[in-house]
Amino acid sequence: MSTVEEVEGTRRDFLYIATGAVGVVGAAAAVWPFIDQMNPDASVLALSSAEFDLAPIAVGQSLTVKWRGNPVFIRHRTAKEIEEAKAVPMSDLVDPVSRNVNAPAGADASDVNRVVDGKEQYLIMMAICTHLGCVPIGEAGDYDGWFCPCHGSHYDTAGRIRKGPAPRNLDVPPYKYISDSKVVIG
Repeated sequence: MSTVEEVEGTRRDFLYIATGAVGVVGAAAAVWPFIDQMNPDASVLALSSAEFDLAPIAVGQSLTVKWRGNPVFIRHRTAKEIEEAKAVPMSDLVDPVSRNVNAPAGADASDVNRVVDGKEQYLIMMAICTHLGCVPIGEAGDYDGWFCPCHGSHYDTAGRIRKGPAPRNLDVPPYKYISDSKVVIG
């Protein structure tokens, strides 16, 4: 008799487990459309990256573009601006961190860590002051970089804060070169 009871118990257990499994799969199938509708739509995904041609930007010229609704500075720096940025001692910087998502974590704010190696003539960074969110004026201020007239922050030719109340360097967005003159931001 005990053998029959064990077999019955095993069948009953199997039926409970199978019923529960079918219920879980059915619940997941019913909930999935609600979860999936929370994903960003195609228009949002299209704005997550933007491609720009750098060829028309002459040496010494800046361009302000939009990425994710925010302004981004693209500056074709002169040889003099690059040398000035490289010559700044790290001890002179208010913010010693690069603020470049493309650089290794915790990288210092040297000019090399603010640009892409081999393309140091192009500086690409967010055009939002780190103090109050204003848009700084290019080729201005005490360091011939950017100047925020709202509160007096001065950034150098590498977008690093040098003077004023801004607490950090201008951020560098994620970007990569897809050719010698085209870049994708995002």
